[in-house]
Amino acid sequence: MKITTRIQLSTMMFLNFFIWGIWFVTMGTYLIKGSIGATGGQTGLAYGTQSLGAIIAPFIIGMIADKFFAAQKILGVLHLIGAGLLYYISSSNSFNSFYSVLIIYMIIYMPTLALVNSISLKQITNPEKEFSLIRMWGTVGWIAAGLIIGWMAWEKTPDTLNITFKVAAIVSVVFGLYCFFLPDTPPPKAGQKVSVSEVLGLDALKILKDKNYLIFFIASILICIPLAFYYGQANVFLNEAGMTKAAAKMTLGQIAETVFLFLMPLFFARFGTKQMLLIGMLAWIARYALFAYGDTGPNIWMLYLGIILHGICYDFFFVTGQIYTDYKAGPRVRSSAQGLITLATYGIGMYIGFYVAGLYVDKHKMGESMHDWKTIWLFPCLFAAGVALLFFVFFKNDKKQVSAV
Repeated sequence: MKITTRIQLSTMMFLNFFIWGIWFVTMGTYLIKGSIGATGGQTGLAYGTQSLGAIIAPFIIGMIADKFFAAQKILGVLHLIGAGLLYYISSSNSFNSFYSVLIIYMIIYMPTLALVNSISLKQITNPEKEFSLIRMWGTVGWIAAGLIIGWMAWEKTPDTLNITFKVAAIVSVVFGLYCFFLPDTPPPKAGQKVSVSEVLGLDALKILKDKNYLIFFIASILICIPLAFYYGQANVFLNEAGMTKAAAKMTLGQIAETVFLFLMPLFFARFGTKQMLLIGMLAWIARYALFAYGDTGPNIWMLYLGIILHGICYDFFFVTGQIYTDYKAGPRVRSSAQGLITLATYGIGMYIGFYVAGLYVDKHKMGESMHDWKTIWLFPCLFAAGVALLFFVFFKNDKKQVSAV
């Protein structure tokens, strides 16, 4: 790959995840502690909009990118539209208005996760060695977003967190224009006669006929239920626990993610797909146990370690899963298949998880502004353990390992 192409793709990943990270991590704190005064259940619904977006849009957008329009042009249009929606969200003063526009935005944003993967995978010849190094820059973008929030001290006064949406809107405009200069990623089936099932993107569902992939698909849905507890509640938990500049310190997870992304080619050479995915699941179990028993006193190391484990949690399951999906799908339905796994993880799994987490947090509320976090974190810990056990029993490594492709 040419160095200019690598820089273009790395910048693409950086900006795409910066736009998401600058507001997503602290949204729960903004909604619950700020003037909107949302409940835990409402916060769960707000975080669940990413899942609705993943369910409704990426599969169809992936189909369009496979058959009708270049992926980089779709990406640019989505971000330009999203910029206007983000700016409007920043001025919302009630949960209903905030929530209704956020749903529309996430339907527009979530397809970009599959599109940036498709654009990258089109340009590289060895996904196991090259993709993680490109995807790493998305993590760097998320880290930069958290550090900016900490540096600007926006968490001190939760109502000021609405500025994060304005920052995201500005960057979204810049990135939307930048997308039109990315390497061309034309639809691989342009001009071909297609069936009704292909037009609807249903051809990617054929991948589920593979028993091994079906097990992985179901496990992906289930493991994202406990994952949603971290995304939706960790920042609220750390602020209640008394951790200063919690959003900035949560970037330790993304820093660890960057390190492991850099090392993933070595892990692929050492472990099979099953081992990689299981390591990610086991890290989830350990993280929630650490959160359950940690505090900002003598056990603060447990909180930091729990945050750092996010690197293993994300890389070993999500990135491995994206590469595994690309390997199973092949080039003809690459975008649709990436949309399908996005639907399973960010869509179905996390929607259930965000909803359950919101209700569970409300159930364990103590007084006006505190919660029984030990009980809360033990639930996703045990749930993840159950999923890991089922995956270990039923998933079999392919005879031809992904790492050898």
